Amino acid sequence: MDTFSSEGYLNMELLRFTTCGSVDDGKSTLIGRLLYDSKSIFEDQMEALEAQSKARGNEEVDLAHLTDGLRAEREQGITIDVAYRYFATPKRKFIIADTPGHVQYTRNMVTGASTADLAIVLIDARLGVQIQSKRHAFIASLLGTPHLLVAINKMDLVDYSEETYESIKKDFSEACERMRVPDMTFIPISALNGDNVVDASKNMDWYRGPTVLRHLENVHIASDNNLVDFRFPVQYVIRPDLNFRGYAGRVESGIVRQGDQITILPSLKTSKVKAIETFGGQIEEAFSSQSVTITLEDEIDITRGDMLVRSGNQAQVTQEFEAMVCWMNESGMRPGTRYLLRHTSREVQAVVKNIHYRLNMDTLHREDTNDFELNDIGKVTVRTASPIFADPYRDNRSSGSFILIDPATKITVAAGMIRTITDHQKQDSEIRGGNSGNVEWEAGLVSREDREKNFGHQGAVVWITGLTASGKSSIAKQLEKRLFDEGIQAMRIDGSNIRHGLSGDLGFSQGDRRENIRRVGELSRILFESGLVAICPFVSPSSIDRDYVRSIIPEGQFIEVHLDCPLEVCEKRDQAGLYKKAKAGEIKNFTGVGSPYEAPSSPELTLKTNELSLDDSVELLYKKVLESIKKSS
Repeated sequence: MDTFSSEGYLNMELLRFTTCGSVDDGKSTLIGRLLYDSKSIFEDQMEALEAQSKARGNEEVDLAHLTDGLRAEREQGITIDVAYRYFATPKRKFIIADTPGHVQYTRNMVTGASTADLAIVLIDARLGVQIQSKRHAFIASLLGTPHLLVAINKMDLVDYSEETYESIKKDFSEACERMRVPDMTFIPISALNGDNVVDASKNMDWYRGPTVLRHLENVHIASDNNLVDFRFPVQYVIRPDLNFRGYAGRVESGIVRQGDQITILPSLKTSKVKAIETFGGQIEEAFSSQSVTITLEDEIDITRGDMLVRSGNQAQVTQEFEAMVCWMNESGMRPGTRYLLRHTSREVQAVVKNIHYRLNMDTLHREDTNDFELNDIGKVTVRTASPIFADPYRDNRSSGSFILIDPATKITVAAGMIRTITDHQKQDSEIRGGNSGNVEWEAGLVSREDREKNFGHQGAVVWITGLTASGKSSIAKQLEKRLFDEGIQAMRIDGSNIRHGLSGDLGFSQGDRRENIRRVGELSRILFESGLVAICPFVSPSSIDRDYVRSIIPEGQFIEVHLDCPLEVCEKRDQAGLYKKAKAGEIKNFTGVGSPYEAPSSPELTLKTNELSLDDSVELLYKKVLESIKKSS
């Protein structure tokens, strides 16, 4: 194995990954093979493993026992608890979470996957896609795991058949169509024999992709971290003497620099960062996952549980939200029961107000229920006694997650992911950068439901995103006309019109473009509350900005439409010559040239506008809108 210095080891990028799948698909064997073939096993570990194997009458070493640490696991040949292992190669450091495959240990799988950058779902090539395979893939997508590696294992038992591999790949891809999986890779392996685990297989010369280890070493994870929204929950106030007052904690997301203007939640007081201290001395900036101590230029009363955020980009202060939870306790959950809710460094009393539904983990369909039992996953509304400072989980895994604790036993009973902030008391304009403090969302005497009943259809927000010249404006105009002709109340929000008026004060910097989308999102919400179908054709290159708009619209009424058109086609269509000007340096930060475009991971509809005609595109989108607004006959 190659060697590397201790300094190089400390500076290497860390990848956290978890293994999951059905029972006996070979998860522990795969990890054992990774450790063994990458020469990451110490001699004493290998000697103990050989002795265990001989004692059980096995001629060959059973690599699965490297992770099955509990005695009951070794005796039964199954994984019960989450086993963590650590290893490194010259390219990257790794933390592995080996999770159980049995249904009764679903909560353990949630624990292992909650912090993972990548999930490996193993599938037995003999059995194909099983219910537990789909269940674990769904949980990984629910937890926002950015990368999914589907390892089709035991290829040696199907004669390394390419046909079998392609069939399973097709079945699994179809099963995951509605899941939010941004990146999915398939690799055929034999964990027992080592085929395509560390070294390329000579038995599958038809496969040209990377091995498991090569993929783990090279999968791009740097952009997975949220480096935009600065969130710093205060864990401890350091006051050794009258001359020093610092706030210790971990940067959960974003970047902070000396001199940055910050706001303290919940007080909304502001100051500037004076210094950023670490054990090794002062640094000029800190970013996600770094533990630091921040000092401010002003003396402000700050305590544990408060949060430092950037003044123009604040978390949402709320006491009520909707969340997906996994119930982890043998005693069931009943609405109205009081718990302790731990969110970042803040702990408050909370109650589950109601249960919206439970997911049937066999079919992944929603079921009505009045309670949750062990391993149940579903959607609930939570109300807290004191405010928390949160983001939707899809935007920020750290400030969007929480746990519920039994106040009597101190046992963790549930893990949750915030979906929607339903308490608007201190949201929107104030929390997203405005100054309208203490302003509540004002309801009128005519509700949205009243308007929808009068119109004969529900409202919706149709968000059309894509590169410049992909066809957004043309499709939006035709859709608006089609809906109007059918008696559906619709309004198109034109980007140029917005720039002439509502956003006339904004430029085209990254911050201004985000603010423009925020304003459009708030306008679309007002139109939606009026019972209208709001049509929004905007490039909106950032998934975070689009997801923010999604978070303020009720589930099912936000229709994200991705116009998937190759850049070269858009350049040819561009009659205004914007791409040409951008390449010549005349336009800065132009999406697709000087600024990246983040394509939606799981839009409600994808239209390949380089292949579809305008009429066909409008027809497909029109049908999708009808599905959401439930037009009355």
